[in-house]
Order: sequence, then structure tokens, then C-alpha cells
Amino acid sequence: MFAPLQNDTFLRACLRQATDHTPVWLMRQAGRYLPEYRATRALAGSFMGMATNVDYATEATLQPLTRYPLDAAILFSDILTVPDAMGLGLSFALGEGPKFAHPVRDEAAVAALQVPDLDKLRYVFDAMTSVRKALDGRVPLIGFSGSPWTLACYMVEGAGSSDYRLIKTMLYARPDLMHRILAVNADAVAAYLNAQIEAGAQAVMIFDSWGGVLADGAFQQFSLDYTARVLAQLKREHDGQRIPRIVFTKGGAPWLDEMGGLDCEVLGLDWTASLAHARAVVGGTVGGPGKALQGNLDPSVLFAQPAQIRAEAAKVLESFGTPHTERRIDPATGLPVTGPSHIFNLGHGISQHTPPESVAVLVDAVHACSRQMRR
Repeated sequence: MFAPLQNDTFLRACLRQATDHTPVWLMRQAGRYLPEYRATRALAGSFMGMATNVDYATEATLQPLTRYPLDAAILFSDILTVPDAMGLGLSFALGEGPKFAHPVRDEAAVAALQVPDLDKLRYVFDAMTSVRKALDGRVPLIGFSGSPWTLACYMVEGAGSSDYRLIKTMLYARPDLMHRILAVNADAVAAYLNAQIEAGAQAVMIFDSWGGVLADGAFQQFSLDYTARVLAQLKREHDGQRIPRIVFTKGGAPWLDEMGGLDCEVLGLDWTASLAHARAVVGGTVGGPGKALQGNLDPSVLFAQPAQIRAEAAKVLESFGTPHTERRIDPATGLPVTGPSHIFNLGHGISQHTPPESVAVLVDAVHACSRQMRR
């Protein structure tokens, strides 16, 4: 159904295989910083009008690939499509964040939660297939979802929050309700991501955007354990190809060692983490087990001048160090030898105020500098 992949650098790096350069893509790369995105949104009438329309979602996904030589595409969608399909009434006002019309705040609302009918999310899967065809093998396509904990934050708070008072109150006062929400979310996210894989996703990412707001101990119990529950249910292969799984926890650096035990191929890091330290803790050695690392430039760097952007990109690459370059085949497995590898990204999503020309400077700098490091 799909064209052969022409640039597999991102997938190879996810699997800790040697690459000619460090692949780069950006969280929220299809977004409001692009004037063409804003034009498409105006035509669609709203964010959800874009996300639920296959043609608009395809167009938005491809827009950054038209401008920049990125090494991966990520489907234009939102992390909150799953609770929307549960009937919570997701909406986005222009210039504002997501809101739910029916937040989950009492025992009856929690008891009513169930894994949604995936047909309600057919627009996501149809868009995934449409984008995969439109890419024509140019680069891999990433699917994604919010983590069980991050989805729960929005479901209970009803919107974004500065103090997470409502969900933390439930967590400490009624942990039984919290666990019920998270169990339903985990099974829903797993089913959702597997359906994305079947529709054409070549890698999947779990965004634990709010894991870092939890206390030590609570993070392991209410975030990490349920991310692990999702990962245990995900497809490892599809159509004979391995499907890398990426976990990104904003603010997760304190628990890096424990996240290293997750059954995934890649760990994403925010800009507060040290790539050098992460490589030492979970990056592994040549021929041994380990995690590929993704990240972690501060998005605010993109407001600097080109020379500063190039310098900061180089600092991120140098923090990780030269990835392994061995290309021999392991006779025991018949697969390429694995070792420490890096995928360049921001430490969180790109700001809507970012100058588009800054992204061009960054992508070119990552490709040029990382090639030079391998010589």
C-alpha cells in the first residue's frame, strides 16, 4: 500500500543503529508558527475542524516537510482525541488551550468511563493513511497520544492548570478513583496507538507532558506504571517492520534511571536534562542494551540570532557526544550492531511565536554539525 522508505535515518536512530547524521524533527512542527498553517486553520474554521478533516490534517502534517529537510513527519492531531472520544466534549478557542465540556470529577463520572469505540477516532486513522501515502516514502511518519496521566490531568481539571489542584486532590483523597481513570486511559491509549500503527504509523510516541508535576513516589505509581501498561500492549512490529516506541516525560529527569526500565526504544528529554548524563545512565554501549535518546534544545533558543542557534545546536550534539558508527552485522542476530544513538529535537513543543527562518537554520545546523562529528 505504501511506497518504500527513502530516508530511514530517524528509524535507524530509534533502533540504536548507526546513521550518517543525527536525525531531527520537532515537537509541534506542524503548528501556529507557520503562516501556511494559520491559513489552513482559517479555512477549516477551528483547530478541531482541521484535525477531523483528512485533507486539512494531511496538508498541515506535510507543511513543515515542504519547508525543511526534516527526518520525520508527525501526524497533525492532538493528544486529547481519546478523552474526546469518551464523550467529554473537547474544544479549542482561538488563542486558548483545550477545554472539556464534561470534566471527570466525581464517582459517577469515573464509573462511566470506558475505552471508546475506535470508530469515533476514524478521522485520525484515515488521516494517518492519507499522510503516509502523500509522503510517498520521503520520511517516516510518527503517531502519538497523551500518556494516561497527562490525559487524566485534562479530564479532571477540564483544561490546562497552573497548580493541578483538582487532580492532585483526587489522587490523594480518592486514589481508587484515580487508578480507575488511569487504567481505562492506559487501555484506550494502547488500542488507539495500535490502530494508528495499522493505519500507517512507523513509530509511536507517548507524551507524558505533565508527569513532572508529580511528587517522587506518586510519579512511579500514577504515571510511570500506567505508561508501562500502555507499552506492554503495543505492537512491536507491523508488516515485517519494527515499530519504535518513544516516551517523553516533561520534567522526568529525576526518574531517568527508572524510565530506563520501560519497554520502549527511545526516551525523550526536556531541556533541563543532561544528554551526557542520560547517555551514561541509559544510553548503553555498543553491542549492549540501552535506550536511544531524543532531545533536548530549549525552544527559546529559536528566538536568537542564527549564529547563536547554530552554537546552541552544537552544544546539544556535543553533550550527547558522537553516536556509535559501527555498521557491521551482528552474527548472532543478523541485524546491525546497536549502540548509543541520538535524535535531535526540542525539549518541548515549538513556540507559536518562533520565526520560521530560525527552524531552517536549526535543521541545517544539526545536519551539518552531526555529519562533521562522525568524520
